[in-house]
Amino acid sequence: MTALNIQHVVKRHGDLETVSDVSLTVEAGERVALLGHNGAGKTTIIKMVLGLMPISQGTIDVLGNHPGSAAARRQTGYLPESVAFHGALTGREQLHHFARLKSVPLKQADDLLDRVGLGHAADRRISTYSKGMRQRIGLAQVVLGQPKLAILDEPTSGLDPVSRHEFYDIVEEMAHNGSAVMLSSHALTELELRTDRIAILSQGQLVANDSLQQLRERASLPIRFKVTASTDTIESVSDKLGGTRVNCQSVELMCRPDEKIGVLSAITALGPVVKDVDVTPASLEELYRHFSRIEEKSS
Repeated sequence: MTALNIQHVVKRHGDLETVSDVSLTVEAGERVALLGHNGAGKTTIIKMVLGLMPISQGTIDVLGNHPGSAAARRQTGYLPESVAFHGALTGREQLHHFARLKSVPLKQADDLLDRVGLGHAADRRISTYSKGMRQRIGLAQVVLGQPKLAILDEPTSGLDPVSRHEFYDIVEEMAHNGSAVMLSSHALTELELRTDRIAILSQGQLVANDSLQQLRERASLPIRFKVTASTDTIESVSDKLGGTRVNCQSVELMCRPDEKIGVLSAITALGPVVKDVDVTPASLEELYRHFSRIEEKSS
């Protein structure tokens, strides 16, 4: 089932076109990362999906409904980049308020407070919360009621590394339960293993939209190898493999993706003199720069 269907969408502000013919879908149970530099059009697309901004051209379908309609809102959870709640309320009071609005049992709200790590602070006023704690309240209100579509804008802002890990565990649970998730983030490293598809915007245009593996194949960026040997054999290893000596025990070399198997075979042929091998394909950050530059050069 297609939860979000964006087709040939254009957004104009007078003579300025900030979103140009973008088509993108998010299926039930799928996690899609929406990436782009500041001004690329991410926030504009999110606002149009939520019905907060009119579409200049094209169509957006949210779970079979018009963006911003009551039916669409009932089935959509949203976490903005700068989340804000009433400081005089406790975390429990705030989440109970959202539970009543969504006609969800209050026990579900209490359980979610524990799930996002706020059980110990549930009865403290939100004004005493750190930014990360307020972000967790925001995540809890998104999950409340099990929305069929979740839109998360810079959701890990203010979270420490452990909390970020827990956040993505919750996102994975949502997807496993059938929710479609679209999240926008500048924290590219943490998205590599936590999303099913990457959509990259540049200057209002969708320049890439595929799985991480497919993007790597399209970009054909170099693969890095780091071969570790003993001090007395590293010179021989370097002579046979080439590459660059980085210390007394390692050699680094690069190859094209279609050369990877050949390089691995050459390393394996060296036998027990090789102590370790690290193989590093192009990172999401490198892919992001690659596809963004293609659009910039064509403009």
